[in-house]
Amino acid sequence: MSHDYKFEGWLGKDKDSADGKMVWGEFPNPKPFEETDVDIQITHCGICGSDLHTLRSGWGPTPYPCCVGHEIVGKAVRVGSKVEKGIKVGDRVGVGAQASSCLKPDCEECSSGSETYCQHMVATFGSQFPDGSNSYGGYADYHRAPSHFVMKIPEALPSEEAAPMLCGGVTVYSPLKNNGCGPGKKVGIIGVGGLGHFGVMFAKALGADKVVGISRSHEKKADVLKMGADEYIATNDDKDWAKHHARSLDLIICTVSSPSMPLMDYLQLLRVKGTFIQVGAPEDKLPDMNAFAFIAKGVKFGGSMIGPPWQIEEMLNFAAEKGVHPWIQKVPMKDANKAIVDMDQGKARYRITLVNEKHL
Repeated sequence: MSHDYKFEGWLGKDKDSADGKMVWGEFPNPKPFEETDVDIQITHCGICGSDLHTLRSGWGPTPYPCCVGHEIVGKAVRVGSKVEKGIKVGDRVGVGAQASSCLKPDCEECSSGSETYCQHMVATFGSQFPDGSNSYGGYADYHRAPSHFVMKIPEALPSEEAAPMLCGGVTVYSPLKNNGCGPGKKVGIIGVGGLGHFGVMFAKALGADKVVGISRSHEKKADVLKMGADEYIATNDDKDWAKHHARSLDLIICTVSSPSMPLMDYLQLLRVKGTFIQVGAPEDKLPDMNAFAFIAKGVKFGGSMIGPPWQIEEMLNFAAEKGVHPWIQKVPMKDANKAIVDMDQGKARYRITLVNEKHL
């Protein structure tokens, strides 16, 4: 295949782009090709909450113009001579939320398989590579990425299902695995939207004794039980829920990113020496906490960010083996503006995957 394709896609030019006002255009200053890189013809890209936060500069100033999307699946169309993992032209591959890290042998994070936390981490969009070129995401026709952060997609996973796993899936799979989710553990998932629905399914697939979905209302109860949850708590509807379910969970993964969430009540649900992991990222701050919520039961409060390439590969293979199928809606790439508005209004059930129909 010739390499005369253009790197273009849906660009956010300012904060208003989050209101469905992205414009299609060519990427200024894209990454020059290196022999460790893979060019991907994009067929699918999941929509993640991060896309909206970034388009509206919610987590800090966004370097506009910005093309978002970090749940990218497609076909390798150009492969450098020094790529890793045996990736070949024609392979079905994916890229998650991380595009690069320093990968130096003396880097504590990179050398221990924790590339996610490297100080020189480059995000898949809205970031800069060391040479000063810009990173652009997957609401686009083509994507260029260093091969260390490109994953082969297992045959058993459809592309539209694999895409949202590359950020949404691993964001909850990683803390579940890293904190011992499995037989003998009772696990709670707070927020059962795009991230949380993955949390319920992965916790169940990992063999947790009990999985509890926690949301504000009973609206999603039937869905969450169908996903595999054993129990459901509606914090706005169930009277004295924190008291009735106190000391019942070993591990809680919180996907909610609201500064008004009832955090102190959530912490009551933990058993002695339980663990609470926050993965949702509010645009302002977390609610106030009292130290005795931790001291009185010896519990831990932590955070987690996506997952390194080896763990994304592990998750994809695990999902293929266990038959984990996310609940998705497919939307044509040409309708990306409407799709992000629907996502922002909470209409997704439970992830949206953009489909680049001209590349199917």
